[in-house]
Amino acid sequence: MTQQAQALEIETAPAPDAAVLWLHGLGADGHDFEPVVPQLRLPPQLRVRFVFPHAPVRPVTLNMGMRMRAWYDILQLGGGREDEAGIRESQALLEALIARERRRGVAAQRIVLAGFSQGGAVALHTGLRHAERLAGILALSTYLPLAGSLAPEHSAANLGVPLFMAHGRFDDIIPIERARQSRVALEGLGCKVEWREYAMPHAVCGEEIADIAAWLRAVL
Repeated sequence: MTQQAQALEIETAPAPDAAVLWLHGLGADGHDFEPVVPQLRLPPQLRVRFVFPHAPVRPVTLNMGMRMRAWYDILQLGGGREDEAGIRESQALLEALIARERRRGVAAQRIVLAGFSQGGAVALHTGLRHAERLAGILALSTYLPLAGSLAPEHSAANLGVPLFMAHGRFDDIIPIERARQSRVALEGLGCKVEWREYAMPHAVCGEEIADIAAWLRAVL
């Protein structure tokens, strides 16, 4: 049985009929993107439940084995060997959160998977394999993990799902070239990627938040 991830929830209106499941980056927690909700200034008719899960605490090889919240282990910077087991465990956690929203009456087509850095990698990995059509995938300052397994594992239902990818041109944690390569790989499989670059490091900026808000209004 998949363990349910603990999560912070914010509802923009009573009886939400849409959900955004937003995963944080390495070492953060679900509170990291909590302040973004009011900054999005979504219209009141969009009744959205934002779900910000907390990643499990695990040792991270890159950080000398220090235990912290992480969706999977990071073995080295810049690519190379990946923690496939950890990525797939977090995929199962995110699938469980999707299933919970479905039980609460939210249609799959009204669910957005979102994430920053590590969280964005899990959102991409999970969303493109999810069996039911989703509203969209929001991938911020991230890359496509386990890229070689996507072609045989992808879901036909979500291959053409609205996909927003954004990255900072001065990102020294996940270089923008790695994200660009992920974009090319995704488009090569038939994904429709809306791509944005910003003059920022490994972060989120005001211009990006405005673009995310416009994209959310469009897909929801």
